[in-house]
Amino acid sequence: MGKIHVHEFITLDGSYEDPSFTMPYGFPDALGETLSSFMNDCTGILLGRNTFEMFGPAWSDRTVDDDPGAPFFNGTTKYVVSSTLDEATGWQNSEVIGAYDADRIRDLKKDRDLYISGSGTLVRALLRDKLIDELHLLVYPVVLGSGARLFDGLADLPLTLVGTDVFDNGVVHLSYGPTD
Repeated sequence: MGKIHVHEFITLDGSYEDPSFTMPYGFPDALGETLSSFMNDCTGILLGRNTFEMFGPAWSDRTVDDDPGAPFFNGTTKYVVSSTLDEATGWQNSEVIGAYDADRIRDLKKDRDLYISGSGTLVRALLRDKLIDELHLLVYPVVLGSGARLFDGLADLPLTLVGTDVFDNGVVHLSYGPTD
């Protein structure tokens, strides 16, 4: 059985909606190495429609010279969870798998590790259905006081802390797994 690995850039108050809050902190090599440590085993990317529509234009023309993550994002099959899209156009190796269906996601992860970045609505549904194997929170030392919160609408969701890192830019990496 494969795993679902999620990474989210969030603020101290749980906002994830507009990742521009990350810009003043840069992107240290150690942070990239941390993301690569679990991305490299993934053979599929799972995205909600909004994230797909934001990531597609941002990544589709990038090369390894622009960003070392470009081959992964462009070469890996993207599975788009959406009840409103009929087809995933504009970004190679993308396909719409329909509206959220926990059983469909279980089938997808049977023979592959899946990676998710962003896609808060999808991540909340996966957390509710206990389908996330690794939740990597990259917590930025800022409070926005606005924006969608990653854990809105979730209650009684115990997680197990499995690792921590602190980066030179003040970002803290908290890695959680399910509580058995």
